[in-house]
Amino acid sequence: MSVLLRLTSALSSRKIGTDRFGNAYYESKADFRGYGRKRRWVLFNGAAEATKVPPEWHGWLHHTAPQPMAETKRHAWMLDHQPNQTGTANAYRPAGHDYAGGRRAVTTGDYEAWTPGT
Repeated sequence: MSVLLRLTSALSSRKIGTDRFGNAYYESKADFRGYGRKRRWVLFNGAAEATKVPPEWHGWLHHTAPQPMAETKRHAWMLDHQPNQTGTANAYRPAGHDYAGGRRAVTTGDYEAWTPGT
């Protein structure tokens, strides 16, 4: 994180809060360029990755909600938020993908290839 960005955030804005991942959320003190609303941004804890913003803060960040939502009670069926894994070693690769060996299970006989004119 840039020292200049942290300094600017401290001087020209107010800190709204932090999420469970350690991301800090800020709102400008003055309206943003006459749009009638304040500018909002996040300082990420670690690498800047948009999928690290949890749903509780996403609505507030995009001016959909006036206040960040309170974290809801966790139900047994709810999964923990995971950042986007695309381009990493943890990315999903289906059977038959070149990086997963390039082979997939043989079809069971219910597949018939389409040929033009039939």
